[in-house]
Parts: sequence; structure tokens; C-alpha cells
Amino acid sequence: MELLEQAAIGLIAGLLGGMLGVGGSIVIIPGLILYLDQTGGYSGSDQHLIQAAAMICNVFVAAPSVLAHLRAEAVMGSVVRILIPTALVGIFSGVAVSNSSSFARENGVYLAMILAAFLLYVAIYNGVRLFGHTDLEKTFDADKRIPIWRITAVGIPMGFLAGLLGIGGGALAVPIQQLVLRLPLRRAIANSAVTIVAVSCVGAIHKNLTLPSHGISILASAQLAAMLIPTAMIGSYLGGRLTHRLSRRALRVVFIVFLTTMAYLTFSRAWNATTSPPGTASQSTSGLYPTAGTAC
Repeated sequence: MELLEQAAIGLIAGLLGGMLGVGGSIVIIPGLILYLDQTGGYSGSDQHLIQAAAMICNVFVAAPSVLAHLRAEAVMGSVVRILIPTALVGIFSGVAVSNSSSFARENGVYLAMILAAFLLYVAIYNGVRLFGHTDLEKTFDADKRIPIWRITAVGIPMGFLAGLLGIGGGALAVPIQQLVLRLPLRRAIANSAVTIVAVSCVGAIHKNLTLPSHGISILASAQLAAMLIPTAMIGSYLGGRLTHRLSRRALRVVFIVFLTTMAYLTFSRAWNATTSPPGTASQSTSGLYPTAGTAC
């Protein structure tokens, strides 16, 4: 059953990540936290392993959805060419902060709390936009040149958050592109997906190489990611196609409900972990990847 549950997490992460252009981590990380909470107890020391595996998955979640966005001609090359290098600058800084003593070992639980707070913020922002009267689709000019400094203002925070929390960064990049660059939702989602593929690849390598400093094996992260990736890729391709089939309002409603739910579940489990007795880390981490004799 363990492998089936992890495969289900990958499928849902891929579907929503591909559809919303946010990578898969904002499903995978909360999903694995919930999974651990039910199967052996989640503790802060698990957070770095979960984030490292999720960053690997981000690459494979975003890649299939990019094909759908390219077919729909929604990707803006002039924006992506600046987003990628600036996000790379941010991601190295984010990983460095996440590996600092403030979030080491058991303190990793605070990364989950920060993630929950951020997800709630994005949900509220989109809730406000849902009832707004501005239609960026109607006012959008595809030929208008966007200043480089504006794109940089999106890329650096996107990369920093991705490195800090182990997410794709799309949960920040999508709304900021709408706010700062004045891009329609579908354009923002497409640009985010392309950027996530490049940035998450570099970020995943960097984050995984730092795992031994937390007493975690890189192999454990690779094994966990391998169980999530196949179904995540299937879900991502389907999600990318849904992006261009659903109405703008329906897409935003899904985004809001999804983020609000994830924020609540992530924070509640992280909070519980702060009151759990020490010494449960080894038990919970061992449940994340198969060992000899493990069956479904």
C-alpha cells in the first residue's frame, strides 16, 4: 500500500502542478508530510529529505506540461530568457538559507510552516482577483516589451523561494507575473512551467548535494523521487492540457481551493511535529522509501 499511496501523491502533484504551472512540490511536500503523519510520525528532520526529493520531481512534473503550453503558443520567449537566469541566482541563495542552522535537522519543521503561510497568501491574492473586474486577457498586448528589471523582480524571488522551501517557485511566479508584468493567467502559467524545468534541475542537484550535512543519504532522496516521478509525469501532461481547456474563472477557483487546503494541512502537521517527542525522525524517514522486504 505504501507504494500505491506515494504513486497517488505523484499523480495528483503532476495533475495540479501541470495545470497550474506551479511544479509538483506544493502537492508533494504537503502530501508526504500527511503520509508520514499517518504512517509513523512526521518530524522536522524529514523536511530536508522531502524537499530534496520534491525538487527532483519538479523537473519531471513541469517538463510534460511545457509541451502542452508550447503547442498552445502561450510561452513568451522574451520573458523566459530573463526569468531563468535571474531565478537561478535566487535559488542558490534560497538553498543556502534553508541549509543554515536556523532550519537544520528538527528545525526543518519551520520550513513547512513558512510554506503553509505562503500558500495561504497566494490563495487570498487569487481570491481577490477572482472577484476583480480587470481582465488581463482583453488588455494584454503580446508585442509590448516588458522591462528587464520587472522580469528580474519576478525571477529572483521565485528562485529564492524555490531554494528555501523546495518548491518549483511557480506558486510565487504565477501571481507576480500577473501583478508586476500584467500577464494573463495562462501566459503566466506557461512561462512559469518553462522556468521551473531549468531552475529546478540546478536547484535539485545543489540541494541533494547538501543532504549529507543533515545526516541524510542522497540515495534516499533519489529512491523517493523515483517512486513519485512516473505518475507525476502522466498527471503533468494531462494538467497542462487542462490549462487551455478550462475557463479562466474555473482555473482560478481550483487554484484557490487547492492552495487553501494545502496550507491548512501542511501547517497543522508541522505544528503537531513541534510538540512531538524527539527521536522519531529515524522512524518516519525510514517509511519514505523501500527497504528489503517492503511490500505494497
